[in-house]
Amino acid sequence: MKFATGFTATMMLWASTAMAQEISNDTVKIGAMVDMTGVYSANGGTGAVLGAEMAVEDFGGKVAGKQIEVISANYQNRVDVASNLAREWIDRDGVDMIIESTDSAAAIAIQNIGKEKGVMTIAAGSASTALTNAECSPLGIHYVYDTYALATGTGSAIVKSGLTDWYFITADYAFGHSLEENTATVVKDLGGTIVGSVRHPFKATDYSSFILQAQTSGAQVVAFANAGTDFSTALKQASEFGVVQSGQTVAGMLVFLTDLYALGLDVAQGLTYTTGFYWNYSDETREFSKRFKDRHGTMPTMIQAGIYSAVTHYLNGVEATGTDDAVTVRKWMGENKINDFFAKDGYIREDGRMMHTMYLAQVRAPGESDDKDDVSKVLRDIPAEDAFMPLANSACSLVKK
Repeated sequence: MKFATGFTATMMLWASTAMAQEISNDTVKIGAMVDMTGVYSANGGTGAVLGAEMAVEDFGGKVAGKQIEVISANYQNRVDVASNLAREWIDRDGVDMIIESTDSAAAIAIQNIGKEKGVMTIAAGSASTALTNAECSPLGIHYVYDTYALATGTGSAIVKSGLTDWYFITADYAFGHSLEENTATVVKDLGGTIVGSVRHPFKATDYSSFILQAQTSGAQVVAFANAGTDFSTALKQASEFGVVQSGQTVAGMLVFLTDLYALGLDVAQGLTYTTGFYWNYSDETREFSKRFKDRHGTMPTMIQAGIYSAVTHYLNGVEATGTDDAVTVRKWMGENKINDFFAKDGYIREDGRMMHTMYLAQVRAPGESDDKDDVSKVLRDIPAEDAFMPLANSACSLVKK
């Protein structure tokens, strides 16, 4: 794969200002920044850190003959905390790569700091397409999913089933805005209509007024453009208000396995959603997932599995190049495909988007599976080129037009 001129020029600039090293400080240090106590703690949290740690363990604990160290922190769902941690890790602790499971605003801040300081960053838990568009970085990678892929998979499937009138209940921050915008575009492009929308505050606990507005809107589909406990709380309350019983269809635009465990099949059955990973998809996904469950107690979410894959690909780059220099390793990662349980023939584009198959899934009915962990079924694969934004549409300055 060829890198765009802007990408190469920026990397050459960094190389000219700092001599490439072998392994800095004789240690490859990875920082995992996650939500350990808030709305995203179940789908990322300590399980995301475990994904990174398992990747290091499976690599043998050493790369290019040097020790690998994983440090982690709870960013408390605050952009200022995430930014301060990123700077401290880089300036004080000598972190070589930061991988995150944070909200999109924090991920953008982390990526910009990595760009400023010449440190690689991998977004595994955040969703905004801004990471590979206006906010793209030569050293930034968006690995697991994004709002465009979620909108394309779930939005198109529901509209094509004949449900064309939509109402959005949206989290009022960068991720929610991006997810609503991307999904609305898909709906309208397919001939559908956006009846209305309402935005709720982050970490809301009472969704009654938002749900009542959706019920009186006359929309066929009530779409939740939120995530984590925001989504599970909203969906539980929608069930209590009888949204489905009154004839409307509920769409979860970002659904994690842990959400489904929390909701239960009685509430979530029939929900169609898009995911970047499902544990019971293949022998390889089952093998990793069962090892993960033995350590964590639950099957991995797409974030937790994706972090394992991303850290492994990064370590493969360090091993192959013999250095933890960010420019050198990022170039290798973009030139070499990813083939593991998470991605087959995955590759990283010049805008930083990791291209891999996504999946359209549906929540099972109670009693449909004998395995309590097997709460969904994959309806179809969504090829990477269909799932993610075409490179020609990217606003990333690194993309050659």
